[in-house]
Amino acid sequence: MKVLLAGATGAIGRPLVPMLLAAGHEVVGTTRSEQRAAGLRAAGAEAALCDLLEPGRARALLEQTRPDVVIDQLTSLPDDYDPRRKDLYDANDRIRREGSGALIAAAAKLGVRRYLVQSVAFLYAPEGPAVKDEDARVWDDAPPPFARAVGVLRANEQAVLAGPFEGLVLRYGFFYGPGTHYAPEGSIARQVKARRMPLVGDGSSTWSYVHVADAAAATVAALERGASGIYNVVDDEPAPMREWLPLLADALGAKRPWRVPAWLVRPFAGPFAAAMATQLRGAANAKAKRELRWSPALPSWREGFRTCLDRDPPVAAVKAGS
Repeated sequence: MKVLLAGATGAIGRPLVPMLLAAGHEVVGTTRSEQRAAGLRAAGAEAALCDLLEPGRARALLEQTRPDVVIDQLTSLPDDYDPRRKDLYDANDRIRREGSGALIAAAAKLGVRRYLVQSVAFLYAPEGPAVKDEDARVWDDAPPPFARAVGVLRANEQAVLAGPFEGLVLRYGFFYGPGTHYAPEGSIARQVKARRMPLVGDGSSTWSYVHVADAAAATVAALERGASGIYNVVDDEPAPMREWLPLLADALGAKRPWRVPAWLVRPFAGPFAAAMATQLRGAANAKAKRELRWSPALPSWREGFRTCLDRDPPVAAVKAGS
């Protein structure tokens, strides 16, 4: 199939491009950087140098490339991923609202057969069980700035699921691995090494992770075998913060995190940082494993944090086509 990969040079695009090519697909990748465009061409993909925030650019791109499938991985997160920042999701919300919005609308008019859109698996409402499947209620009353981000994600999800094409929503867990905030020089890693990410309260906030290479493998599986609908793309072990944070610190050679009482976090760090530290729900991957016939090469972040914060698991590419 001919695939338009929007956001081809982001963290997930790096492993996804070669996996798509290895699976026999023709890939056109978008980027705003000439240097990164050269990297796409060197990998064997066609590069489309463009800014999807420009009015009319999405439709023109689809008219020029005529893909069978769009894989929408558009993101614009800051290098400094700090939940205390009020502007944390501003650029990301804009590219997803305007860029993805225009791309979805153009794809609906121009005969695209299948559309896969990126979403997140940490948007489930903090109620009931610690681990959620795809039918659980979305956190539409989340604290700012996440509430707006959830609204943008849900609008794109609903537009893709309602489109005239086969629409698939991939709700990814927190990415770790090369090019992510968890890589040894990434923002989260730096915060952990500086002991600026404390363990809050009883540490029961539940997080779901996925290595970027495993996320890419699941994306190829969804392209080839998925049905219209929503899939959680996460590893096998959702985990409370009290378990994963000390092990991440150990993997980075950092001191153990501080412990702080929950009542202290909200006034000093803000409502969203407090919610992430105390309320998040994890996600279950049973549907993706069953319907996509995919399983993560790194079933648990425990092994992943220890061995693959800065590299890919050696068998992820094999898993993509299994």
